[in-house]
Amino acid sequence: PPVAAMFIYLSKKIAIPNGVKLKTISWNGVNGWVVCGGESGLLKVLKLDGGAAPKPKAGPAPSNLSMNQTLEGHNGAVVCCCWNESFRKLTTSDQHGLVIVWMLHKGMWFEEMINNRNKSTVRGMKWTSDGQRICIIYEDGAVIVGSVDGNRLWGKELNTELAHVDWSPDGRNIIFCTMQCEVHIYDSIGNFISKMPLYCLEDSSAQTSLIGIDWYDGAEGLQDPEQPTLAIGLENGRLQLMRDELDENAVLIDTGMTASSMKWNTNGTVLAVAGNHVTITSNERRELSMVQFYSPYGQHLRTLKVPGSGISALSWEGGSLRIALAVESHIYFANIRPDYRWCFFGDTVVCAYSQPERTDSTLLFWNTETNERAVKFVKQLVAIRASTDNCVIVTKGDAPAENQPATHVLSLCNAIGCPLDSKYVDFEPEFIFVTEHHVCAASADLVYLWQYRTLMSKLTSVDAGTGSLRRKDGRERCFHIDDKPTAAANDSIISLRARPASSDPAIAMTASTTCLIIARDSGKLVRYSLPHISVEREYTLSCRAQTMFLNCDSTKLGVIDANGVLSLYDLTVPDGTPAEIASP
Repeated sequence: PPVAAMFIYLSKKIAIPNGVKLKTISWNGVNGWVVCGGESGLLKVLKLDGGAAPKPKAGPAPSNLSMNQTLEGHNGAVVCCCWNESFRKLTTSDQHGLVIVWMLHKGMWFEEMINNRNKSTVRGMKWTSDGQRICIIYEDGAVIVGSVDGNRLWGKELNTELAHVDWSPDGRNIIFCTMQCEVHIYDSIGNFISKMPLYCLEDSSAQTSLIGIDWYDGAEGLQDPEQPTLAIGLENGRLQLMRDELDENAVLIDTGMTASSMKWNTNGTVLAVAGNHVTITSNERRELSMVQFYSPYGQHLRTLKVPGSGISALSWEGGSLRIALAVESHIYFANIRPDYRWCFFGDTVVCAYSQPERTDSTLLFWNTETNERAVKFVKQLVAIRASTDNCVIVTKGDAPAENQPATHVLSLCNAIGCPLDSKYVDFEPEFIFVTEHHVCAASADLVYLWQYRTLMSKLTSVDAGTGSLRRKDGRERCFHIDDKPTAAANDSIISLRARPASSDPAIAMTASTTCLIIARDSGKLVRYSLPHISVEREYTLSCRAQTMFLNCDSTKLGVIDANGVLSLYDLTVPDGTPAEIASP
């Protein structure tokens, strides 16, 4: 899929009284309550002014608390807490194994039920998606499954030390993670089914442990019906993302840090992983706390650096536009600006969104002048881009043969979503840009350009005569990222795909009516002329670009790097490094 971008920044910090260190945090996605637990029985329920804010404003985060209640009942450190959003209940447990279910009455939280096994420590608790059942696991292997009304449904002693638990989205299976880095699958009444293979462990000989398991339940729909939804994380920073418990083609990620916790956002489009990264420079060891954000396919979206010596827990707000981090004796809040799938051309806004009851994407074409709206349903939507009078919808084609990339379709559409023309490309475009005359698509190794035809260009062209230089269906060009394209060369995608992967892949792309600019992993910036594709100039950037845009006359370039830092460059310098005209 195309590389997505998102922006995130720290917006608020709340200090816990007496410097009590936090162990756990959970944000209620429906009502906006934030519960945090820590040492010495600390348990607080907070609520930021404005609540869960499913449609938050773009301004700064609220500064006041509309709820700040301390809940008394735990003596030991509160190590686990989870919400039952369907029935507005809160479940908490401490290091001594005491489990308390809290209920809301007249704006205050009160104890409703208590369960004290007086043995071992609760390592995990999880409600089913419908809130009807809860599974509680203890470190010594004990498992208790109960109903929302307090009845014990069944209990079992597993002959292993347990670490984490989660339900499958349909509530039919329970996934247990053990202290020995194993993942076991049981059915909902406690019968063992199978072991889940951990592919992220196979080439790792060092000792590590599981930091968590999180299975997105699909409650807010799926952006892609084939996307991974089950995430398993290791302390050594390796992640395994699966489509289901039997998926043999898991997405594997190495975050390069010591991980502590992870969590999907509320619509399953972003996975947040918290941890520490150690750097050693000039005999000085420096440990930096951070949260890394990934797409379901393992693309790194952004890194958020966080003050303090470690992030013990994290939780997303309902709507996924804020995230809460438990750091020592503070709660940090960060605001998130996602990369929405939308574009604007002429008077028309096109936006894509998912609906829970559908497996495809819904495209809305809205004319902002006449207020007319058209809806189109698209399967396996990859991206939307626009320029001047048309938009291009990129979709994934049918399932390919084994070890072959899927065909992708580039559809040129008008303001009501009617297709005007389309092209098929046999590679996965990671970068897509549309200008007034060209559709530019690129992977890490290949660059494809389609000089498309619009109604106006067909009326004004000389195709009817014998002197036309262009075919009626528009001109297509494709070249390898390591080659310098010439007017005569036009290799096929199949032949280019057979070449070895580039040692200096493309990492970002932008274009205008006169030029195409591609950033390489080494920091090199290559500028090609349009429509006659040739290398005009090469530059060297001091940062690793993630997103780039040109101004209207292609003299200034804006670059955002992976840390969210924006720099502006003047491209009119003769050679070498573009002049940096503005940066933080």
